[in-house]
Amino acid sequence: MENKKLYKSKSNKKIAGVCGGLAEYLNIDATIVRLVWVLATLFVGCGILAYIIALIVMPNEQ
Repeated sequence: MENKKLYKSKSNKKIAGVCGGLAEYLNIDATIVRLVWVLATLFVGCGILAYIIALIVMPNEQ
């Protein structure tokens, strides 16, 4: 069993590394995570708040 941890990515980031870190954790392309995040912001309205919370809560990659 693999012990995975969620971190903000240093290598795969555009703004703060939240989407890149989530993509690395889920083993998917970061572009997909970014698109889902933009769609959540546009259509549901919770994307910006969720990003800010993730930015504060997620630790930096070591």
